[in-house]
Amino acid sequence: MFKILKYSFYDLIRSRWSYVYFLFYLLLGFVLLFLNNDVSKAIITLMNVIIILVPLISTIFGIMYFYNSKEFTELLLAQPVKRSSIFLGQYLGVAGSLTLSLVLGLGIPFVLYGLFKSDAIFDFSLLLVTGAFLTLIFTVLAFNIALSNENKIKGFGYAVLLWLFMAVIYDGLFLMSLIIFKQYPLDSFSLGATIFNPIDLSRTLILLKLDISALLGYTGAVFKKFFGTDQGLFVSIFMLIFWTVLPIWRLVFVSRKKDF
Repeated sequence: MFKILKYSFYDLIRSRWSYVYFLFYLLLGFVLLFLNNDVSKAIITLMNVIIILVPLISTIFGIMYFYNSKEFTELLLAQPVKRSSIFLGQYLGVAGSLTLSLVLGLGIPFVLYGLFKSDAIFDFSLLLVTGAFLTLIFTVLAFNIALSNENKIKGFGYAVLLWLFMAVIYDGLFLMSLIIFKQYPLDSFSLGATIFNPIDLSRTLILLKLDISALLGYTGAVFKKFFGTDQGLFVSIFMLIFWTVLPIWRLVFVSRKKDF
């Protein structure tokens, strides 16, 4: 598995799209720090970009790599190598290269700006951690979609639809539910709906750690009461890990049963 991981990782690192991804975040970091003298304000702006862009790029990269390396994968399947090792190696290679581009692209400008001397170092670290989790989650979801759909067009369609649902439609349905059932106590429902969407969960974690939950009104107070505690942080991290591990398990399970 490690040889396949290494090959996939270096294959993507040499790709011009990885450089574009890295340079985009590098330039974004320098521009935001130039426009904002406050690191915390730059982190808030970055959050809005990362929460939407990272899942989209991870989904597209994941599904493109799977389909483009299909012939190479079939060649590996003819060798005495575990199927799980092949797909896990490819997945970790893709997710690892994307995560590295994200961390270095954002980390370099903030470190040069004096991040280690700032009080916002924990907030920035949390931003990178949630960005890394979103990369891992949506890359493996893209691999699952591609593995279940031989047709490239259908695979791309389902992948984009998944991102659209998680990033936009889910929030719309959530808000409609809150408005329709506003006469009922919805504290538990709000927490549950947030936890079961990794994008919303990541956004809420960052907002609360930046101590601007007042912008969320009553819902923010409910979230702060739960997510602001050590128990809430533990549950949040656990759910992000769960969102990562469950699709990985399905990827391994389906790859063992699928007839190639």
